[in-house]
Amino acid sequence: MIKKLLHTRMRVNDLERTVKFYVEALGLRVSRRNTSPRGAELAFIATPNSDEEIELCQMPAGAPSVQVQPDLMHLAFEVDDLAAFAAEAAKKGYPLSDGPTPMKNGGVIAFIDAPEGYEVELIQKPK
Repeated sequence: MIKKLLHTRMRVNDLERTVKFYVEALGLRVSRRNTSPRGAELAFIATPNSDEEIELCQMPAGAPSVQVQPDLMHLAFEVDDLAAFAAEAAKKGYPLSDGPTPMKNGGVIAFIDAPEGYEVELIQKPK
């Protein structure tokens, strides 16, 4: 039986650039780094109020490069104040790529682009 989700792996071409995005733009932290038995460089990103992590993986030299298809997948994070988050991220050089968009339920969503073409959804739940 499955007990719980531990992590989601995302392959990237530039591990350091991607780690910088998750730390600077989203305020997340690196929980650990290592090299896999197959030689991939790994960085695990801790997510607040959750045991699940994001595993960022850069394969060894010579592996095919990552080509992320539009709208293939995204991560979603809840924020308290989307406008304040967006202003702070923009000051750091990470503007929203879409939104903010009000939802019928009173919430607001927006997107910010991570390196490699991955999207991150930001959700402000209704108050």
